[in-house]
Amino acid sequence: MVNLSRFSVEGKVAVVTGGSRGIGRAIALGLAQAGADVVVTSRKLPDLENVAEEVKKLGKKAMPIAAHIGKMENIRTLVDAVMNEFGRIDILVNNAGCTPGIGTILTNEERLWDTIMNLNLKGLYFMSQAVARIMKEQGGGAIVNVASMDGYKPEPYVGIYSISKAAVIMATKSMALELAPYKIRVNAIAPGPVSTKMLDSHWFHLPEEQAKTEKAELAKQVPLGRIADPDEMVGAVIYLASEASSFTTGDTILIDGGCTIASPEIISEI
Repeated sequence: MVNLSRFSVEGKVAVVTGGSRGIGRAIALGLAQAGADVVVTSRKLPDLENVAEEVKKLGKKAMPIAAHIGKMENIRTLVDAVMNEFGRIDILVNNAGCTPGIGTILTNEERLWDTIMNLNLKGLYFMSQAVARIMKEQGGGAIVNVASMDGYKPEPYVGIYSISKAAVIMATKSMALELAPYKIRVNAIAPGPVSTKMLDSHWFHLPEEQAKTEKAELAKQVPLGRIADPDEMVGAVIYLASEASSFTTGDTILIDGGCTIASPEIISEI
């Protein structure tokens, strides 16, 4: 018989990077509903404060902290602030990431590479390192990385982003292997098209009506026939963050509406 209480994160302290909007906001609220106190962080404090208020309305403690995960000094300051307030970190969700830059291998500049890799990979890695050191002393914890279906199947014109997300999937495996002896589990989710500002950035350079048309065309190409809502990413994160997934580590759960099992012709249009 399944013990549904194992999906609870009651009494845990969770840190969600990129928690001010979209998938990050949905995850922060979902973890609060599942019982966790939640620290949300991103670069803009006002948006974080709004999410923190929503968490408090769910009856949980919340702490908004403005930080740039791509900067090492910000990581140290963030982790110190969480420990001073809560004294522990049980769950880390590495959701912070860059908007994909449109370009090709023939036109992309070094600055774009550095910007994307710095946040999507370097920041994720060293944020995990800082938190894992704490989790080791605590006797365990759970880290959940947010990758992308683009890490499995590259998307045209966002090659650097795709490369970074493929690296996140491998980083998840590598960290899981090294941290397993300390009872720290590391897993990831790989979303497909989700209705967020990041997805809309694919069409920001187009006239409004053309952008709406292309977004509708994208939805038609998804095997499930639609673009996901951010809330649809939350269930997998709660599973991976909770004791329900106690024997799962180094894994990545695709949440892509079937995109990666669709025909190559369909995927090439997404």
